[in-house]
Amino acid sequence: MNNINQENLDGLLKVVSQKLGVPAEQLQQELKAGKFDNAIKNMNQTEANKFQQAIKNPQMVEKLMSTPQAKAIYQKLTGGQ
Repeated sequence: MNNINQENLDGLLKVVSQKLGVPAEQLQQELKAGKFDNAIKNMNQTEANKFQQAIKNPQMVEKLMSTPQAKAIYQKLTGGQ
């Protein structure tokens, strides 16, 4: 995780956990343990495939979270926090 901005990672984790209905701490622990069942069980196949690609390439997540569009969506979802 050295190449990933921790703030971006935390924000992404928060948004994903809300979407999946799984507490962020639980999701983070499961992901660190290599358990992706909760993360992908409610996704359609396309989303699941993209998620699996992203977890294999953290630089892709960092690049995605650094775009103005992602920052705007994050701001909207978190109420500007």
